[in-house]
Amino acid sequence: MAWFDAMFSELETMGDEAQSEKMSAYMQNQFPFLGVPKPRLKEYIKPWLQARKKLPIDWEFVDACWNKPYREAQYIAVEYLIAHKKDLAAADFDRLKELIVNKSWWETVDSLDVLVGILVQMEPAYKQTMLDWSTSDNIWLRRVAIDYQQEYKEATDEKMLEQIICNNLGSDEFFINEAIGWSLRDYSKTKPTWVKAFIEKYRDRMATLSVKEAGKYI
Repeated sequence: MAWFDAMFSELETMGDEAQSEKMSAYMQNQFPFLGVPKPRLKEYIKPWLQARKKLPIDWEFVDACWNKPYREAQYIAVEYLIAHKKDLAAADFDRLKELIVNKSWWETVDSLDVLVGILVQMEPAYKQTMLDWSTSDNIWLRRVAIDYQQEYKEATDEKMLEQIICNNLGSDEFFINEAIGWSLRDYSKTKPTWVKAFIEKYRDRMATLSVKEAGKYI
Protein backbone atom coordinates (compact mmCIF):
# COMPACT_ATOMS: atom_id res chain seq x y z
CA MET A 1 0.00 0.00 0.00
CA ALA A 2 1.36 3.44 -0.94
CA TRP A 3 1.98 5.82 1.96
CA PHE A 4 -0.76 8.14 0.80
CA ASP A 5 -3.57 5.56 0.63
CA ALA A 6 -4.19 5.84 4.36
CA MET A 7 -4.19 9.62 4.10
CA PHE A 8 -6.88 9.58 1.41
CA SER A 9 -8.97 7.01 3.30
CA GLU A 10 -9.01 9.16 6.43
CA LEU A 11 -9.61 12.34 4.47
CA GLU A 12 -12.64 10.86 2.77
CA THR A 13 -14.32 10.36 6.16
CA MET A 14 -14.05 14.09 6.90
CA GLY A 15 -16.48 15.22 4.22
CA ASP A 16 -19.53 17.36 4.90
CA GLU A 17 -22.36 17.29 2.38
CA ALA A 18 -23.65 20.79 3.06
CA GLN A 19 -20.13 22.21 2.87
CA SER A 20 -19.49 20.19 -0.27
CA GLU A 21 -22.42 21.84 -2.05
CA LYS A 22 -21.25 25.31 -1.02
CA MET A 23 -17.69 24.72 -2.14
CA SER A 24 -18.76 23.27 -5.46
CA ALA A 25 -21.16 26.16 -6.09
CA TYR A 26 -18.36 28.67 -5.38
CA MET A 27 -16.33 27.00 -8.13
CA GLN A 28 -19.31 27.22 -10.49
CA ASN A 29 -19.93 23.47 -10.08
CA GLN A 30 -16.84 22.63 -12.09
CA PHE A 31 -15.79 19.91 -9.63
CA PRO A 32 -17.22 17.77 -6.82
CA PHE A 33 -15.90 18.42 -3.31
CA LEU A 34 -15.74 16.31 -0.18
CA GLY A 35 -16.60 19.40 1.79
CA VAL A 36 -13.35 19.90 3.72
CA PRO A 37 -12.61 23.66 3.96
CA LYS A 38 -9.12 24.81 2.97
CA PRO A 39 -7.93 25.70 6.52
CA ARG A 40 -8.97 22.29 7.87
CA LEU A 41 -7.50 20.54 4.82
CA LYS A 42 -4.13 22.26 5.26
CA GLU A 43 -4.06 21.41 8.95
CA TYR A 44 -4.87 17.76 8.22
CA ILE A 45 -2.21 17.24 5.55
CA LYS A 46 0.51 19.20 7.34
CA PRO A 47 2.04 16.28 9.30
CA TRP A 48 1.83 13.99 6.27
CA LEU A 49 3.70 16.42 4.07
CA GLN A 50 6.13 17.48 6.79
CA ALA A 51 7.23 13.85 7.26
CA ARG A 52 8.24 13.71 3.59
CA LYS A 53 9.65 17.18 3.19
CA LYS A 54 13.24 16.00 2.75
CA LEU A 55 12.37 13.20 0.31
CA PRO A 56 12.38 13.60 -3.49
CA ILE A 57 9.15 14.63 -5.17
CA ASP A 58 6.79 11.67 -5.30
CA TRP A 59 5.12 12.10 -8.68
CA GLU A 60 3.07 8.94 -8.11
CA PHE A 61 1.45 10.78 -5.22
CA VAL A 62 0.85 13.89 -7.33
CA ASP A 63 -0.77 11.80 -10.07
CA ALA A 64 -2.90 9.99 -7.49
CA CYS A 65 -4.13 13.35 -6.23
CA TRP A 66 -4.99 14.50 -9.73
CA ASN A 67 -6.88 11.28 -10.44
CA LYS A 68 -9.09 11.57 -7.37
CA PRO A 69 -12.63 12.73 -8.18
CA TYR A 70 -12.86 15.32 -5.38
CA ARG A 71 -11.22 18.74 -5.71
CA GLU A 72 -9.52 18.72 -2.33
CA ALA A 73 -7.09 16.10 -3.66
CA GLN A 74 -5.84 18.49 -6.33
CA TYR A 75 -5.37 21.15 -3.65
CA ILE A 76 -3.22 18.69 -1.70
CA ALA A 77 -1.04 18.06 -4.76
CA VAL A 78 -0.54 21.80 -5.26
CA GLU A 79 0.39 22.32 -1.59
CA TYR A 80 2.80 19.41 -1.84
CA LEU A 81 4.52 20.76 -4.95
CA ILE A 82 4.80 24.25 -3.49
CA ALA A 83 6.44 22.74 -0.41
CA HIS A 84 8.89 20.95 -2.76
CA LYS A 85 9.48 23.81 -5.18
CA LYS A 86 13.22 23.78 -4.44
CA ASP A 87 13.31 20.14 -5.53
CA LEU A 88 11.82 20.79 -8.96
CA ALA A 89 14.02 20.05 -11.96
CA ALA A 90 13.79 21.38 -15.51
CA ALA A 91 12.75 17.88 -16.59
CA ASP A 92 9.54 18.28 -14.54
CA PHE A 93 8.20 20.88 -16.97
CA ASP A 94 5.99 18.49 -18.93
CA ARG A 95 4.59 17.07 -15.70
CA LEU A 96 3.45 20.53 -14.66
CA LYS A 97 1.94 21.11 -18.08
CA GLU A 98 -0.16 17.95 -17.68
CA LEU A 99 -1.51 19.24 -14.38
CA ILE A 100 -2.33 22.61 -15.93
CA VAL A 101 -4.35 21.18 -18.82
CA ASN A 102 -6.18 18.53 -16.79
CA LYS A 103 -8.95 19.39 -14.34
CA SER A 104 -8.18 23.02 -15.11
CA TRP A 105 -9.59 25.96 -13.23
CA TRP A 106 -8.17 29.22 -12.02
CA GLU A 107 -7.41 28.21 -8.43
CA THR A 108 -5.00 25.39 -9.32
CA VAL A 109 -3.59 27.04 -12.43
CA ASP A 110 -2.75 30.20 -10.48
CA SER A 111 -0.60 28.20 -8.10
CA LEU A 112 1.09 26.10 -10.76
CA ASP A 113 2.14 29.16 -12.78
CA VAL A 114 4.66 30.14 -10.11
CA LEU A 115 6.21 26.67 -10.34
CA VAL A 116 6.41 26.99 -14.11
CA GLY A 117 8.18 30.31 -13.57
CA ILE A 118 10.81 28.59 -11.45
CA LEU A 119 11.51 26.09 -14.23
CA VAL A 120 11.74 28.81 -16.88
CA GLN A 121 14.46 30.44 -14.80
CA MET A 122 16.26 27.09 -14.64
CA GLU A 123 16.01 26.48 -18.35
CA PRO A 124 15.89 29.64 -20.53
CA ALA A 125 14.85 27.57 -23.56
CA TYR A 126 11.41 27.37 -21.95
CA LYS A 127 10.96 31.08 -22.70
CA GLN A 128 10.09 30.09 -26.24
CA THR A 129 7.58 27.64 -24.81
CA MET A 130 5.97 30.51 -22.91
CA LEU A 131 5.64 32.44 -26.16
CA ASP A 132 4.06 29.36 -27.74
CA TRP A 133 1.67 28.99 -24.82
CA SER A 134 0.68 32.65 -25.10
CA THR A 135 -1.08 31.87 -28.40
CA SER A 136 -2.36 28.40 -27.45
CA ASP A 137 -5.96 27.31 -27.99
CA ASN A 138 -5.91 26.30 -24.32
CA ILE A 139 -6.81 29.36 -22.24
CA TRP A 140 -5.08 27.96 -19.14
CA LEU A 141 -1.73 27.65 -20.88
CA ARG A 142 -2.20 31.23 -22.08
CA ARG A 143 -3.02 32.34 -18.53
CA VAL A 144 0.16 30.69 -17.22
CA ALA A 145 2.23 32.35 -19.95
CA ILE A 146 0.84 35.74 -18.95
CA ASP A 147 1.45 35.23 -15.22
CA TYR A 148 4.52 32.99 -14.92
CA GLN A 149 6.81 35.95 -14.10
CA GLN A 150 4.65 37.20 -11.25
CA GLU A 151 7.32 36.56 -8.59
CA TYR A 152 10.31 37.67 -10.69
CA LYS A 153 10.14 41.30 -9.56
CA GLU A 154 13.39 43.04 -10.72
CA ALA A 155 14.27 39.96 -12.78
CA THR A 156 11.16 40.35 -14.94
CA ASP A 157 11.83 40.19 -18.67
CA GLU A 158 9.83 43.26 -19.70
CA LYS A 159 10.15 42.58 -23.42
CA MET A 160 8.76 39.07 -22.90
CA LEU A 161 5.95 40.32 -20.66
CA GLU A 162 4.94 42.95 -23.20
CA GLN A 163 4.98 40.51 -26.11
CA ILE A 164 2.96 37.86 -24.29
CA ILE A 165 0.35 40.36 -23.15
CA CYS A 166 0.12 41.86 -26.64
CA ASN A 167 -0.46 38.36 -28.00
CA ASN A 168 -3.60 38.30 -25.87
CA LEU A 169 -5.00 41.81 -26.24
CA GLY A 170 -8.45 41.90 -27.79
CA SER A 171 -9.55 38.67 -26.13
CA ASP A 172 -13.11 38.39 -24.86
CA GLU A 173 -12.13 35.62 -22.44
CA PHE A 174 -12.56 36.71 -18.80
CA PHE A 175 -9.71 34.55 -17.48
CA ILE A 176 -7.29 35.99 -20.03
CA ASN A 177 -8.22 39.62 -19.41
CA GLU A 178 -8.06 39.06 -15.67
CA ALA A 179 -4.60 37.49 -16.00
CA ILE A 180 -3.36 40.48 -18.01
CA GLY A 181 -4.56 42.84 -15.32
CA TRP A 182 -3.10 40.76 -12.51
CA SER A 183 0.32 40.37 -14.14
CA LEU A 184 0.58 44.12 -14.66
CA ARG A 185 -0.75 44.81 -11.17
CA ASP A 186 1.90 42.55 -9.64
CA TYR A 187 4.67 44.16 -11.66
CA SER A 188 3.46 47.64 -10.76
CA LYS A 189 4.69 46.97 -7.21
CA THR A 190 8.21 46.74 -8.66
CA LYS A 191 8.13 49.08 -11.66
CA PRO A 192 5.05 51.35 -11.54
CA THR A 193 6.37 53.70 -14.21
CA TRP A 194 6.72 50.82 -16.69
CA VAL A 195 3.18 49.64 -16.02
CA LYS A 196 1.78 53.16 -16.34
CA ALA A 197 3.51 53.55 -19.68
CA PHE A 198 2.24 50.16 -20.82
CA ILE A 199 -1.36 51.05 -19.97
CA GLU A 200 -1.10 54.37 -21.80
CA LYS A 201 0.43 52.70 -24.84
CA TYR A 202 -2.14 49.91 -25.13
CA ARG A 203 -5.21 51.29 -23.34
CA ASP A 204 -7.31 51.30 -26.52
CA ARG A 205 -6.66 47.58 -27.00
CA MET A 206 -6.99 46.52 -23.37
CA ALA A 207 -10.20 45.19 -21.82
CA THR A 208 -11.75 47.39 -19.13
CA LEU A 209 -11.12 44.61 -16.60
CA SER A 210 -7.42 44.50 -17.48
CA VAL A 211 -7.01 48.27 -17.12
CA LYS A 212 -8.87 48.29 -13.81
CA GLU A 213 -6.78 45.50 -12.30
CA ALA A 214 -3.48 46.78 -13.72
CA GLY A 215 -3.96 50.22 -12.20
CA LYS A 216 -5.04 49.11 -8.75
CA TYR A 217 -1.77 50.10 -7.04
CA ILE A 218 -0.64 53.01 -9.21
